[in-house]
Amino acid sequence: MKNIVKLFILGAGVLSTTACSDFLEQNSPSDLTSETISQSSYYTGLTVNKIYGDLTNDITYSQAIPIIWGLNSDCELVDGWGDDAVNSSSERGNMNYNANPGWSRLSEMWTKMYGAIENANLAIDMVNNSPLVAAGGSEATTMLRYKGEALTLRAMLYLDLIRFFGDIPMKLEPSQSDLSNAYLAKTDRDVIMDTLMVNLKEAIEYLPWAGEVSTYTTEHVTKGYAHALLAQIALTRAGWAIREKAKEGYETATYSDPTYPTQRCDAATRKAMYELALEHLSAVVSNSTHNLNPSFENEWYLLNQRELDQTYRENIFEIPMGLGVSGELGYTVGVRINGASAYYGAKGNSSGKMRVTAPLFWSYDKKDQRRDITCAMVELKEENGAIKESIIKNDPFGIYVGKWDVRKMDEEWRQSAIATGNAKWMTGINVVRMRYSQVLLMYAEVMNELAGPDGSYSGDAGLTARQALKEVHCRAFADADKADAEVYVNGIAATKDAMFDAIVDENAWELAGEGVRKFDLIRWNLLAEKINEFKDVYVSQMQDEVNGYPEKIYFNYSDAAQTTIDMSSVTWYGLPEGKSDKDYDGSKDFFGKERTDNTQKYLKINLPSISSGLVGDNVEVINRYLLPIGSTTISAAGGALHNSYGYTD
Repeated sequence: MKNIVKLFILGAGVLSTTACSDFLEQNSPSDLTSETISQSSYYTGLTVNKIYGDLTNDITYSQAIPIIWGLNSDCELVDGWGDDAVNSSSERGNMNYNANPGWSRLSEMWTKMYGAIENANLAIDMVNNSPLVAAGGSEATTMLRYKGEALTLRAMLYLDLIRFFGDIPMKLEPSQSDLSNAYLAKTDRDVIMDTLMVNLKEAIEYLPWAGEVSTYTTEHVTKGYAHALLAQIALTRAGWAIREKAKEGYETATYSDPTYPTQRCDAATRKAMYELALEHLSAVVSNSTHNLNPSFENEWYLLNQRELDQTYRENIFEIPMGLGVSGELGYTVGVRINGASAYYGAKGNSSGKMRVTAPLFWSYDKKDQRRDITCAMVELKEENGAIKESIIKNDPFGIYVGKWDVRKMDEEWRQSAIATGNAKWMTGINVVRMRYSQVLLMYAEVMNELAGPDGSYSGDAGLTARQALKEVHCRAFADADKADAEVYVNGIAATKDAMFDAIVDENAWELAGEGVRKFDLIRWNLLAEKINEFKDVYVSQMQDEVNGYPEKIYFNYSDAAQTTIDMSSVTWYGLPEGKSDKDYDGSKDFFGKERTDNTQKYLKINLPSISSGLVGDNVEVINRYLLPIGSTTISAAGGALHNSYGYTD
């Protein structure tokens, strides 16, 4: 029986250099056999576009993965505390590590992700069997590019499934009509990652750099993303992971469960993985297609505008979304619009879902421009016909993520939100899967492991670990403050441990809110440790009456109507010397108010509940950060799948 590929209309148009304004073309006039498609680069391209379309589903990359499934870390929290933190029928319990196989979204995620993998397998199979490839020439080049895209997207999907579930089935060919490959058992994740890295080496040979071929913008996977993804997989392969059973020759962590140990591979394998990662990170750095945007603020302005950065291409790969069709960045997470307004529409936005914390806000250097972009300390609300800013409520665990900001979105978006009425509106903001700053931080990590903070290593890109870190850190400061930023980086002790600690800190300052932090902490075996550290820091800062959180903050407005707060005036760290409350237009109770609060709910109720399934008093399995496979997935698997890590089926 022939494989039939059903291509459906998800939108119209082709990708352009303006992000999100057009959507991926996936339509065909009729059902086509795989043999027919393999003889046409046009229809093969539509098949590959179908994979991109799979990534725009709510349960994959439109909402769940970039916003929810990367929670909780030490600085990013799901918006559920107290009783909500143990509600295993919602993301609030599951992301606090109180997970339940009965949560419906587990099986929904599994089905959609493997559906996308199936479409990737179909596309790869079509190219492998295409007479166009055998004939050579420009059509062969085009077909192989499509194969490179499908291989890379499949690797991305598998890496995320491994991050969520651990060992999973590996299926690298289309489903057979006799169901002979329908029910597959789990494959060890190391075997999967080793396979993916081989696949990506092949994909790199076929893919262009962004901009090298006119149609290959950063809304396509390109050579740069394939290199960076391979390095990311290599570092994951070298890192720590909770295991279904102990693996011979692997190193077991001190903080480990006796039944489900946390382990990493041997030193020789780790070195080989670091060298492999260095090779591919150096390829990205040396090529110079991708660079840091000198302005951190402008990088996020462009993303909110749905405009591709064709100058720096810092965002190495953005999953393309469609305005009014897909993409919940800016709606489900972002600067808060509290309720209806004539300017932004009837719905408002941002239930929150992901929040960042007071200790993260406090950890930034006061001159670090990333602080006020990452931590949205104001919300918007219509009052007397005008949009007014107000300081967020006194919630140290409920700071909204400001990287997605309705004030930076364009008029087309605003009109779309208004036209949507009371329904949820889709921003069309692309989902970034890799930034150049991530490449530099991974490069710094690898160079530090292989050569220390200031050494060189064969095959490097001409940067030391310290120099790569400096590029990321100093970019975040205004020109007048860059010298001070350099003093910080130059002052990091010349030891591997000190440099590694600095890289871990920079990872949070640079990437908080982007769904990245949790998985880096996991491979470093720092997730539980850093969550406990965040809790300890909050307690110490709350109790410190001199240098901790003030009980009240003061601020001025920047306009006579008092609708816009002058953020530079806010006394986050207490009244400046020589100032009094009379020097300010307004005030607001702040985090330190809890010191005199009778209930102290943040300290006594909310804080202990955060990530309680991982670091609480009654942890069932030590370091169980993985989610269970959904009950309905297991029941439909014909006995091939089971749960581990103490989860029931």
